[in-house]
Amino acid sequence: MDFDREYQRAQALVEQALQSAFAGELDSPHRELPEAMGYSLLAGGKRVRPVLTLKFCQALCGEMEPALDYACGIEMLHTYSLIHDDLPCMDDDDLRRGKPTCHVKYGEWLALLAGDALQTAAFERLAASERPTPAANGRACGILARAAGRNGMCAGQYLDILEQGRALDGERLTQIHLRKTSALLEAACLLGLTASPVEYTEQQWVAALDYAKELGLAFQIRDDMLDVESTEEELGKPIGSDAQNGKTTFVTLYGLERCRALVAEHTEQAKRSVEGAFGRPEFLCALADSLAKRKN
Repeated sequence: MDFDREYQRAQALVEQALQSAFAGELDSPHRELPEAMGYSLLAGGKRVRPVLTLKFCQALCGEMEPALDYACGIEMLHTYSLIHDDLPCMDDDDLRRGKPTCHVKYGEWLALLAGDALQTAAFERLAASERPTPAANGRACGILARAAGRNGMCAGQYLDILEQGRALDGERLTQIHLRKTSALLEAACLLGLTASPVEYTEQQWVAALDYAKELGLAFQIRDDMLDVESTEEELGKPIGSDAQNGKTTFVTLYGLERCRALVAEHTEQAKRSVEGAFGRPEFLCALADSLAKRKN
């Protein structure tokens, strides 16, 4: 398997679909709203979540295409969360993916609306998909809503802000990031299974959940490391903001060397979760390894 080639193929499939998502609305009376939505949605990025959706679908049925609408939907919702995270009332960041953040480019009120509109567009995309069945679309909306809502990302963001300036232990920090980071990765994997015309088994569902949980923790720990080790040019966003905001991170709690070991441990656990549950888990294992070594 050529991992880079496989990743780029999945990434290109999503990118092409996203490019046309709001293009027909740019001559509307409210054209600046879809323009702001597209500004953040098409700003680049690794597209990890939609790639996971496509690849979990492929792991079951051999094709990525049945999950394309779900993949677009989860990237829209992820982008909404980034727009809102960057707002002055949240993390107050001015740079995202090497470009001015949405509120810097368009103003705070329009960025807020762009995020809101992307969130609703995500569910619209899932609900209207013609590839899976209507019943699958309903399940998919439920999966995404649970990941994004009061017990998922929103809860994680709430706890993250609430605990600023407080010394946290490892258990509390992990609970925050299981909601803030892992929850949407879980949704990405489960959406891929839900989109597949081949029925998943209970073992495969549990394996996807375990994979995403461990992948999310490895991803967050690596993120905390990059906030210390990387540069603004490499990351495309400000560095050191966690320290400035008085946040406990995995690095401040454990140090860089222990964090490297933790990333490796969680990555191995993620890989073990899918080995044996899927016929060809090579890509999913290679993706976990790739994210563990990422530079941005």
